[in-house]
Amino acid sequence: MDARDYYVYILTNKDNRVLYTGVTNDLERRLYEHRNGLTPGFASKYRCHKLVWFESTPDVEAAIGREKQIKAGSRERKVRLIEQLNPQWRDLSTT
Repeated sequence: MDARDYYVYILTNKDNRVLYTGVTNDLERRLYEHRNGLTPGFASKYRCHKLVWFESTPDVEAAIGREKQIKAGSRERKVRLIEQLNPQWRDLSTT
C-alpha cells in the first residue's frame, strides 16, 4: 500500500467573495481541473480558481470528515480559518 496524502482545500474567486471547499488526493491536478473548467458545478460556475487554504492528512476518512466540518460551518468560520494561515488571501498555489 502506497503512502498518499489527502487534501482539504478552500478556493475563492478573484474578488474573494465566493468560497468553495473540496477534498482531493492530488491537489495540483484538482487545481488544474478547476482552472480549466473540467469540473462542472459550483466552483466552475463562480470561477473559484484561487487556492487560499489547505491542509493534508494521510487518512482519507479524516479528510472527508474535515471537509464536511468546514462546509457545515459559517462563512465567518471559514474566513477565520483562511486568515490564520493566509491573512493576505494570496493564491497559495503560486508561492
